[in-house]
Amino acid sequence: MEKHIPYTDSYFIRTRKIIQEKGDADVTYAIFMRRPVTYAPRIALNWLNQIISDRKETVQIRENFNEGSWVGAGEPMLYISGRMSSLVDLETLFLQKLGPPCVAAYNAYNMCIDMKSTNFIAMDARHCAGSEMSNLMSYGASVGSEKAKRKVRAKGFIGCAADATSHFFGQEKGIGSMPHALIGYAGSTLKAAQMFHEIFPDEPITILIDYFGKEITDGLEVCNYFNQLSKTGKLSLRLDTHGGRYVEGLDVPESYAVLERRAPEALRGYRTDNELKNLIGSGVSAASVWYLRETLDNKGFNNVKITCSSGFGPEKCRVFSLASTPVDTIGTGSFLPDSWSDTYATADIIEYNGKPLVKVGREFLNKNIKHKL
Repeated sequence: MEKHIPYTDSYFIRTRKIIQEKGDADVTYAIFMRRPVTYAPRIALNWLNQIISDRKETVQIRENFNEGSWVGAGEPMLYISGRMSSLVDLETLFLQKLGPPCVAAYNAYNMCIDMKSTNFIAMDARHCAGSEMSNLMSYGASVGSEKAKRKVRAKGFIGCAADATSHFFGQEKGIGSMPHALIGYAGSTLKAAQMFHEIFPDEPITILIDYFGKEITDGLEVCNYFNQLSKTGKLSLRLDTHGGRYVEGLDVPESYAVLERRAPEALRGYRTDNELKNLIGSGVSAASVWYLRETLDNKGFNNVKITCSSGFGPEKCRVFSLASTPVDTIGTGSFLPDSWSDTYATADIIEYNGKPLVKVGREFLNKNIKHKL
């Protein structure tokens, strides 16, 4: 039994058996989504081509877009033609592999163009339901990133946290220094940094500074100890403060004051409560990053970099861009779809033995079909 069969909708399996008994047909499928996306078909098409090859059968695939292209809601992304018996039981898994990376690519692209001077690291693995989803999401992020690099010369995604998916970003290994667990184990932020540097002396260090709620105090202690790394730009402080409190030294009035100094236009341009929270609220806000940058510069640590994480999806990136927030690197898995129903791709047969025929309401899929085929 082929591996995909137990995971395929049973009515497709039964339909395949019926047409094998009653007579096959040449069909053409149109594939579309119900929302705008960025076209990211490679994993799905590679899977489809492998199954067809293993079956020693052939299909015709006609893509209407290049990888990375914007696709509107309801637009056929591609047409797939072949024997119905070759294709009917492949629909379930093919759609599973197509929709999610298209949405991830769309989100990643918008994040990268809004913060084109910032490096991104894909940290989606912990949020994924298994390794297959992790592959789909990392691939999607890489497609959106490459598009942003082409369009606006964005820095985009420079890598990801896991070794297995690093190849999507042109890397051999995952990127990352330490989790909060190492700081708890060490007993202090500085000791964790010392341990890391002892074992990995040639690598740049990114230090989490929120564990003890003393982002400024612990951050400066690390900078002072690793003075040479601070001067050469090989040290980065990572803000990952949760939304239940403010970064050390900040509150609502002080957060307002920071942005009045650094990005007053952002304070006057916000439109929703959530945008305001991303500007001056608790957790990792634009004000908290500006506050850390000011503190580091005032202490002579101008070359120390700032890395941020915690909820950096498209909306937060857009707000940080409005505030010209000085973030060097963002670690995020928030390019994952907010709603999984957004990832649903749909396949409809639009021709049987050369005759246009599609269910009522989907006639738009036949528009210009002869031209496209």
